[in-house]
Amino acid sequence: MEQELLIKRIEEKDPKAFDVLYENYSKSLFGVIYNIVKNEEIAEEILQDVFIKIWDKAATYSPSKGRIFTWMLNIARNAAIDKTRSKDFNKDKKNLSSENFVDILNAHDNLNEQVDAIGISKYVKKLKETCKSIIELLYFKGFTQKEASEELNIPIGTVKTRNRNCIANLREMLLN
Repeated sequence: MEQELLIKRIEEKDPKAFDVLYENYSKSLFGVIYNIVKNEEIAEEILQDVFIKIWDKAATYSPSKGRIFTWMLNIARNAAIDKTRSKDFNKDKKNLSSENFVDILNAHDNLNEQVDAIGISKYVKKLKETCKSIIELLYFKGFTQKEASEELNIPIGTVKTRNRNCIANLREMLLN
């Protein structure tokens, strides 16, 4: 089903179209959410919330601003980041046992695994190492630009410029 027709049918509240959308995109969106929150149960809750937002806000999607997947990815990413910044999430994280920290550090630490979750692995692999690190921090680990600047020990302006250039390179690869 063509993506624009699919989103139009969702806008019209067609449950079959929603089923198709969920079937096609839930695993990829879950992967992105999980890579940010590092908790399967929380990621599942966020995924449900994301699809409710997609259902409710389908009319706000504009094909001129990008693909449906990009629009949904932004909703998912923002929801996951919002969750990590919530008081409840931070309180729960403080109560984790040390065993959970080992799991968190070992789980999905590989950029190649992370980008496979949304199907762009072959494109990200072609980027320069500086681009890979920026994309990993900002888009897969949910860092803010300021946090990425501190992590990479480079000025925030450099992070912004590299991010803009790397995304432009990735976009160019995807369109060609």
